[in-house]
Amino acid sequence: MNYTNLFKIALKALAHNKMRAFLTMLGIIIGVASVITMIALGQGTQKSIQKEISSMGSNIIMIHPGGERRGGVRLDPSEMQTLKIQNFEALKKECMYVAAISPYATASGQLVCGNNNYPTSVTGAGIDYIEIRQLTIEDGTMFTESDIKTSAKVCVIGKTIVDNLFPDGSDPIGSTIRYNQVPLKVIGVLESKGYNSMGMDQDDIVLAPYTTVMKRMLAVTHFNGIFASALSEDVTEYATDEIRTILRREHRLKDSDPDDFMIRTQQELSDMMNTTMNLLTTLLACIAGISLLVGGIGIMNIMYVSVTERTKEIGLRMSVGARGIDILVQFLIEAVLISVTGGIIGILLGCSACLAVKYLANWPVYIQIWSVILSFAVCTVTGIFFGWYPARKAANLDPIDALRYE
Repeated sequence: MNYTNLFKIALKALAHNKMRAFLTMLGIIIGVASVITMIALGQGTQKSIQKEISSMGSNIIMIHPGGERRGGVRLDPSEMQTLKIQNFEALKKECMYVAAISPYATASGQLVCGNNNYPTSVTGAGIDYIEIRQLTIEDGTMFTESDIKTSAKVCVIGKTIVDNLFPDGSDPIGSTIRYNQVPLKVIGVLESKGYNSMGMDQDDIVLAPYTTVMKRMLAVTHFNGIFASALSEDVTEYATDEIRTILRREHRLKDSDPDDFMIRTQQELSDMMNTTMNLLTTLLACIAGISLLVGGIGIMNIMYVSVTERTKEIGLRMSVGARGIDILVQFLIEAVLISVTGGIIGILLGCSACLAVKYLANWPVYIQIWSVILSFAVCTVTGIFFGWYPARKAANLDPIDALRYE
């Protein structure tokens, strides 16, 4: 068996029907390009979300009020008042695995400065809040513990607030803005962080002492939640257990009582997002993989047509000594050439599509090498699998019947 001659014969057969060969490749090309692009989009989105989560701090711990049943009805966690100042003080004093901790209380309303106004929310926080959330003061200063104790009417604002309340470019430091009827003196401006991958404006932020928000704006004695950061990512679980133990003691909960608070970590959020994005990526890849299946069926169909058209040729070759295995290998080579060539073109098209999406649509894209290798391997196997049956049919033809075929 001379494989070189068989390869040349297969190339001549494909060159004789260039358009038909290209149209047969088209299913493979689209399938491979789709798989690569879909996986790249899914992985790019996942990497972007992971980056956003990491930018918030991988060791962040978030404590929120928990839902409680009263009269058989589960209350909304936002209505619960289980997190008090004394709870925060106990956590701050006793937690050994916590590096920084800050309560927060949020009031939504309208900010006004001169003739300009902007709807937003004011977040009451402690001085550790910017460390926990990895925020940076670009101009001015952060409020102090003294400001917290005196419920001072001061605030630190983000770039979005500056742009909307000070559109003329004037320096906001030292200016007074009003939240409803409460005047707040701007003492600092935060460095811009832009939008995150979920479309949230991270610069639309106003920070004030939590006592100011609780007493002067909300008139409440409870927090919306507490933010903390563990000493390191490795001890986050220890810090979580420590916080749970202290809060259960502070709330006088029995061993049989469920927690009346919720503790979430960035790791939990990251794991949840990874699971969701992996599922989405798999789904996208499966949908794109259908194109490969259709392309394989196209190869089988065309190879059947080719066998039928070349029945006399097959009979002639067999009559001069060609064996069934030679005919089988020849048609297999044709099928594999179609699928491999289509796979190469599909890879180039898929990578080009990814770059186009990245730079033109500004969408996060991450091309996985394994997706390229897998797509190429699958298209090769597809050519062999779907080309085998027509090739075997050609190899099993009776030479006499083949010569008589019209």
